Amino acid sequence: MHAPVSPSINPNQEDSHRLKIVIVGHVDHGKSTLIGRLLFDTHSLPDGKIEQIQKACAAEGMDFEYAFLLDALLEEQEQNITIDTTQIQFRTEARSYVIVDAPGHKEFLKNMITGAASADAAIVLLDAREGLQEQTRRHGYLLSLLGVKQVLVAINKMDLVDFSHETFTRLERDYRDFLDPFDIQPLQFVPLSAKHGHNIVRPSEKMPWFQGPSLLAALDQLQQPPAPVDRPLRLIVQDIYRFDERRLIAGRIESGRLKTGDELVFWPEGKRSKIKNIETWPTEPRQTEAQAGQSVALTLEEQIFVERGHIAAHADNGPVEGREFSARVFWLHDQPIRVGQNYTLKLATQQVEARLVRIDRLMDSATLTPLNESRSEIARNEVAELVWQARRPIAFDNSDVIQETGRFVVIQDGRIGGGGVIFGAKYEPAANIIRSTNLSWTDDPVSREARIDHFGHRGAVLWLTGLSGSGKTTLAAALQARLFKRGYAATLLDGDNLRHGLCADLGFSDADRAENIRRAAEAAKLLSEAGLIVIVSLISPFAQGRENAAAIIRKAGISFAEIYVSTPLEVCEQRDPKSLYKKARAGEIKGFTGIDSPYEPPTQPTLEIRTDLLSKEQSLEYLLKLADRMAHRDGISEEELAGFSI
Repeated sequence: MHAPVSPSINPNQEDSHRLKIVIVGHVDHGKSTLIGRLLFDTHSLPDGKIEQIQKACAAEGMDFEYAFLLDALLEEQEQNITIDTTQIQFRTEARSYVIVDAPGHKEFLKNMITGAASADAAIVLLDAREGLQEQTRRHGYLLSLLGVKQVLVAINKMDLVDFSHETFTRLERDYRDFLDPFDIQPLQFVPLSAKHGHNIVRPSEKMPWFQGPSLLAALDQLQQPPAPVDRPLRLIVQDIYRFDERRLIAGRIESGRLKTGDELVFWPEGKRSKIKNIETWPTEPRQTEAQAGQSVALTLEEQIFVERGHIAAHADNGPVEGREFSARVFWLHDQPIRVGQNYTLKLATQQVEARLVRIDRLMDSATLTPLNESRSEIARNEVAELVWQARRPIAFDNSDVIQETGRFVVIQDGRIGGGGVIFGAKYEPAANIIRSTNLSWTDDPVSREARIDHFGHRGAVLWLTGLSGSGKTTLAAALQARLFKRGYAATLLDGDNLRHGLCADLGFSDADRAENIRRAAEAAKLLSEAGLIVIVSLISPFAQGRENAAAIIRKAGISFAEIYVSTPLEVCEQRDPKSLYKKARAGEIKGFTGIDSPYEPPTQPTLEIRTDLLSKEQSLEYLLKLADRMAHRDGISEEELAGFSI
């Protein structure tokens, strides 16, 4: 066994210059031996480790194997739970390296999907005798799937083919041809013998025909990827902490940069607030900016509902928000993944239940060529393009835009069943509304006509707007009760009730009020499509918000009536059933509609009711006549509704 011949190591090398690499190859192609050799030749093993393994081999009458060095290191690491056993480090004069996976783990491919996705480069290991194997092909596809662009290919065990130039050239040609469709262009093919140290540190005299660099020299020529500070901001929220009066949003900046005063939008849901402070320990100067790679804790100027799983971005360049998306998935579980079944997806810190909607394309697990066959499931080690539908909206990116928010894992039976990357989502930053091109609507198996026959009436939406204290809630509740007594299927969406649940995360800024109206409109649309007469009671102070609500509902073919409960402010203040006006006048409530926030009265409501001039019964009769006409089996046209009179 030769002594290590690597260059001397600079012990003060900074960790920030580490290049993360993944070494992939068929199980018998010599990966453990190669890693052991790299550790040995770069003096990266603990003191005495080599001598310890030599003595153990001699005692057992065994030949020394470099793979034993790796086995011993992993065994030692497993005794210390503070060490990540998938992190193997070595150093050259140029920089530090970390191998982000290690052989011998039960779920090697799982480690590739969950760990190698963050690799800066890869070494693909081929056995010179056996050539391309099925697993080698899969690894090539996985590198493409995970966006690893810097690839070296090491042709190992050249000593077993008499260091044949012809063999090396043939394998290089075959593997380049295979990788070409996946847009992977290996930077270098290196012939070597890990066991005997040929071409690991310096060129081997056994292969004078090879004019390229040794493996370590080829590694040192790889580029250190710059921190992704120039990409769009993505801050992954990991947790929320409370200290004193501060509410700290803690997370890691995966890409981009931020500074105090920046407006952040938290996805999904699109809540907005500006950064008040970037918090640090009291003994350190407070930061005013941070960038990709840093973990931060933020306080916001306006307290909004933020939780673990949210992704923060700048307003003009956010992720996609949606429930349905397409992804390329590599399946690892011994049980197949099936269309129509529910699974748990983990994307960044988001976790959501999702249903596998369909399989768009299946690829042969050996050749990775598309298969023209219809399937309802994919098996272990198969690759497919799948469409997922999440139970609730999630935030994500295309993986080629931002890897960290474009990949996910699938959980089955409590463990990782596979991993995938998202593609095909469409960004619409100009409109500040971001949708997925893969969204589709699930058709209702019960037709609208069948619902009309069942209930004896059509669905409709009566939207009551007016100041607090105008009588909206009183009239809406009485209308629902009277309709129910008459045999109508009716329901009430009250503003206060919505803010206890559906809109509990919203404040009272103009943006939050607009979102409150949008959610109420979407809920009213769904309920009225189910055949119900929906009575909405909301202040809804802004004309644009009410117009948007009407558009959402009318677009679905549902009749919509805007009812202005028109009561003078002084009368509302006299009533003041919840003492809200009193608190607003005293400054205890900020932004109260009618006091220090405007109310924009409807200019052409379907119906205007003056509760200061009409009795409750008179007002209710008008509402009943309108509801009865809107819900009639024959329907009512927009023109008739616009000209409706009592």
